[in-house]
Amino acid sequence: MVRLNRSVAVAEAGSPEAALSLLDGLAIRDSHLLPAVRAELLTRLGRHDEATKAFDEALTLVRTNPERQHLLRRRTER
Repeated sequence: MVRLNRSVAVAEAGSPEAALSLLDGLAIRDSHLLPAVRAELLTRLGRHDEATKAFDEALTLVRTNPERQHLLRRRTER
């Protein structure tokens, strides 16, 4: 989880490419957080097809309706 949080901080500091590379090889079981962060980073990089797939993966794992609605909105905003 620390590496996931670090990648978000790196992205916010202006380097989504570096943030995305921090996620390589990371696995977080049964959580929507990793694919959601990956989707956001891919969106920022203009890699929309990959972002859509990551949003779809996050949507299969999300457990609360407010988070699901947020992911659905972000998926279609691009």
